[in-house]
Amino acid sequence: MDAYDVLVIGGGPAGYVAAIRAAQLGFKTACVDAFTRNGKASLGGTCLNVGCIPSKALLDSSEKYEMIKHEAGEHGIQVDSATVDVAKMLGRKESVVDKLTGGIAYLFKKNKVTSIHGLGRLVRQDGDAWIVDAAGTEVRAQHVIVATGSTPRQLPGVPFGGNIVDNEGALAFTQVPAQLGVIGAGVIGVELGSVWRRLGAQVTILEALPGFLPAADEAVSREALKQFQKQGLDFHFGVKITEVKQDDSGVTVTYEEQGQPVTARFDKLIVSIGRVPNTQGLGAQEVGLQLDERGFVKVDHHFRTNLPGVYAIGDVIGGPMLAHKAEEEGVAVAELLAGQAGHVNYAVVPWVIYTSPEIAWAGLTEKQAKEQGHKVKTGQFPFSANGRALGHGDPRGFVKVVADADTDRILGVHMVGPNVSELIGETVALMEFGASAEDLARTVHAHPTLSEVVKEAALATDKRALHM
Repeated sequence: MDAYDVLVIGGGPAGYVAAIRAAQLGFKTACVDAFTRNGKASLGGTCLNVGCIPSKALLDSSEKYEMIKHEAGEHGIQVDSATVDVAKMLGRKESVVDKLTGGIAYLFKKNKVTSIHGLGRLVRQDGDAWIVDAAGTEVRAQHVIVATGSTPRQLPGVPFGGNIVDNEGALAFTQVPAQLGVIGAGVIGVELGSVWRRLGAQVTILEALPGFLPAADEAVSREALKQFQKQGLDFHFGVKITEVKQDDSGVTVTYEEQGQPVTARFDKLIVSIGRVPNTQGLGAQEVGLQLDERGFVKVDHHFRTNLPGVYAIGDVIGGPMLAHKAEEEGVAVAELLAGQAGHVNYAVVPWVIYTSPEIAWAGLTEKQAKEQGHKVKTGQFPFSANGRALGHGDPRGFVKVVADADTDRILGVHMVGPNVSELIGETVALMEFGASAEDLARTVHAHPTLSEVVKEAALATDKRALHM
């Protein structure tokens, strides 16, 4: 029987990072993962294969198409009869995914991580170790890290298939649907809706909640919704889905809106109503691994489950279902196993939505800060007053800084605008070290850059923005 110091179940962002870091720390490490793509084993989990990476590839392709078709003329560039080759676009997406998933396989070899393709299942405890069924062969491990991720939540009684798809199916349409329905106005729904809207689909988004993106700062949510509606995304909030029926040619959705029944017909329907923990086939019930009422693996602050020697990280333990959060947990648990001080600061995990304009935030919203008892001051600065944004032809949105009025400590930063997925990183680093708005305002930012808007928003917390 093969024996390992650390066995990771799951090869997504949490699992593969945990395996690599454990190997770097000197543990004999293996990772068992069952994900397949195009009939072949493919490391990287949902994120690299059918989530974060391919969706960003399509978002970029579709944004370039929209720019060529609708915006190039403003730059004096004349393009006639631009068309979309969906098959080629999907092929490019697949090539990007191939490079990154192949890169993980290379990193496993480089760090001497044994990669096992197949299901991993907890079998029994044997002294101070665990016996795990790894793709049909039992192996022995001193420490087991469960990193099995999550799967798309289905509408009750409405399975995925045919013209009703999850995120994976929405990344593989072979032609642009004329009428596209999206149930769920969260990150996945809005991003994928944006892709196909740019390529020519009429997109209707149905959301059960009464408003858009309640997790974001209210000012950001309002601005983002305004911009998306200008683009033609048709939002309906506070709806209740009552019936979904599909046939060979499309999907009929019946829902209630403001107490009135509505029926809509779509060629394709994307269901993006959240994700659920993936513990199927793990053997949790058989070995007594505790799950909470929603099915997430229960862990303590050091990622320990109720079973000695068994840890869990990533989507399967809940919290923000973000790849970068999962990666940090992978590093932390490996370092904890090595006796180091592995830790994740959940208070400053950044959130990003890769629409156009992009949305990003970290820390507390203005409302949350007030609810927690802080005396709050805020500063806001628009991209419309920034030279680089105007040169790019994209002056939409703003940056907002939320700070404690007494201590000047930055409590949160919220952005909607061009490239804010990159701009948020600076503010996360500052908040990690407890920086003040004054620290950010006094830091020299290159000119002309979009990052100057971040500096100006910090200056605005004391009503001393320079360029507004």
